[in-house]
Amino acid sequence: MYKLIAFDAYGTLFDVYSMAQLAEELFPGHGQAVSSMWRDRQIEYTRLVTMSDPSASGSKYYLPFWELTIRSLRYVCKRMELELTPIKECKLMDQYSKLTGFEDSLSVLKSIKERQIATAILSNGSREMLSTVVESNGLKPYLDQVVTVEEVRLFKTAPQVYELLLKAFPVHKEEVLFVSSNAWDALAAKWFGFDVFWVNRLGHPYEEIGEQPNYQGKSLSEVLKLIK
Repeated sequence: MYKLIAFDAYGTLFDVYSMAQLAEELFPGHGQAVSSMWRDRQIEYTRLVTMSDPSASGSKYYLPFWELTIRSLRYVCKRMELELTPIKECKLMDQYSKLTGFEDSLSVLKSIKERQIATAILSNGSREMLSTVVESNGLKPYLDQVVTVEEVRLFKTAPQVYELLLKAFPVHKEEVLFVSSNAWDALAAKWFGFDVFWVNRLGHPYEEIGEQPNYQGKSLSEVLKLIK
């Protein structure tokens, strides 16, 4: 049914909240709050950049995702009145570049490739940071392409981002399944015209606008039920 299954990276294949353990070591009593607020601010910055100048040539405010991630961390520490020394910043960003994959990320990608279906990542992340995290989790052999927003200089949920998959692969919209744990990402991909699978690990409600996802489950492994 599908010729391409494309995955969001951060939060879907890689656990962004695994940063909380290191943050707790560096900022005792504040690790979970730092991790959560850091992620929220990071996404907020991508939206601000994109919405403030959504031009066809890319936003004039564009900064690579790595840079936005650093600046988000600095903002959060200032907001929480935590001292972010250069050493602490380096440790956190190094850990971010090597985020832990979810336990089923590797097995799911491997199973999809065994069924001769193309696989990809479509992410806000920069090419360099995605290359590092893909390599560190052993996913490279099971991905046909890692597609990033760098080409369009806009972030999700701009439709130009989802269109990158159609430029990278000889497929039509209806032949693509997009997988994300972020409801806002799944919704935007659905609006673009892809079938979507929402990985709802935490049992959250879906968004109150737009169409429901085509599929949802509590783990990546449930994607495999669709291609047997």
